[in-house]
Amino acid sequence: MIVEYDGTNYAGWQRQSNALAVQQVLEEKLEKLTGERIVVHGASRTDAGVHALGQSAHFDTESRIPGEKFSYALNALLPHDIRVSLSEDASPDFHARFSAKGKRYRYLFWDAPHAGALNRNTHAHSIYPLDVQRMQAEADALIGTHDFAAFAASGSVVKDTVRTIWKAELTRDGHEVKLIVEGGGFLYNMVRIIAGTLRDVGSGKLEPGALARAIETGDRLDLGVTAPAHGLTLMEVFYKQAL
Repeated sequence: MIVEYDGTNYAGWQRQSNALAVQQVLEEKLEKLTGERIVVHGASRTDAGVHALGQSAHFDTESRIPGEKFSYALNALLPHDIRVSLSEDASPDFHARFSAKGKRYRYLFWDAPHAGALNRNTHAHSIYPLDVQRMQAEADALIGTHDFAAFAASGSVVKDTVRTIWKAELTRDGHEVKLIVEGGGFLYNMVRIIAGTLRDVGSGKLEPGALARAIETGDRLDLGVTAPAHGLTLMEVFYKQAL
């Protein structure tokens, strides 16, 4: 399945014991459809408040409902802030998370004297003007394969912090500043830390070269603050190797 959701009202993708998550909602609706206790596996464990336009997920079922019909059946049951935009049969060896070759994320800023009313759940507000050219020059340091140990959230436990980024692009449309990041994989909170650092460089709060320094030193203190979750959207999960 390709799943789209507004993460505002959810405690992230992954099912939790004390809060409502997107995974739980999908599993409950699938149980209603099939009569089976189903586990839905997502490609990315997005945090509370993070959105998705292209979350990939899979599940196993003995139901006779055709794969392409699950999207229609589920959307008739799901709340309006979760939608299945595509469903189809997958090969038995497909795994939404472990078969993935890369992901595309988008982060949106709104740099204006006042925060917007209609985009409050999708754009992080910056009261200071952002220099997009300065931010792009900063982001260029991300391209390639590096040890991104400094870009992991505090308390994150992962054996390998080496990741490959092949795109980091910033554009402006009026007050909206958009960051697109693509890579083979990301550490927990890595994109939000990148976005927060770029915002701080773009506003003049941080000196240029912060990203390059952090890659070299591995020190989280070389970077800016973690940007808010609601500005982040998982756009697409790739299942073919990047060129």
